[in-house]
Amino acid sequence: MSAADEVLDVVDRDDRVVGQAPRGEVYARGLIHRCVFVLARDAEDRIFVHRRTASKLVFPSHYDMFVGGVVGAGESYAQAALREAEEELGVRGLPRPEPLFTFLYEGPGGAWWSAVHEVRCGLPVAPQVSEVDWHAFLTREELDRRIGDGEWPWVPDGLEAYRRLRARPVSRQ
Repeated sequence: MSAADEVLDVVDRDDRVVGQAPRGEVYARGLIHRCVFVLARDAEDRIFVHRRTASKLVFPSHYDMFVGGVVGAGESYAQAALREAEEELGVRGLPRPEPLFTFLYEGPGGAWWSAVHEVRCGLPVAPQVSEVDWHAFLTREELDRRIGDGEWPWVPDGLEAYRRLRARPVSRQ
């Protein structure tokens, strides 16, 4: 089954399920669906940053400071966050990602409910080659510098999630 054939829950502006459709149709028709974003930190508190592959349906070859993806039909945000983090980082046995907040992203690429999580990954990563072209763990300062210099194209939904995360009054950002 291709990624475009994966069935997703279609939701309304209040994040209530109103139907289901294949991912390709969801994107083509601009239907609201659910996604997870997981900020992965290593033992040194650095953030996993990667460049998406050119074959991605949305934002190909863009950089992202989150791993994650769409929530499958009938799947919870928590289930999707752990599944996506383990798949994209290429690890097994991660602790369950901690949910931080949700928001409705509306911008380039469409609209989707976004559940932001965080996880500590002390395991050696082996990112999924079908998802990740390049990766590194960056300090928050290095990440902020890369975002600010404008040289790397960033996924707009990830930038919005990161902006909201940085605006939260938590001591570890």
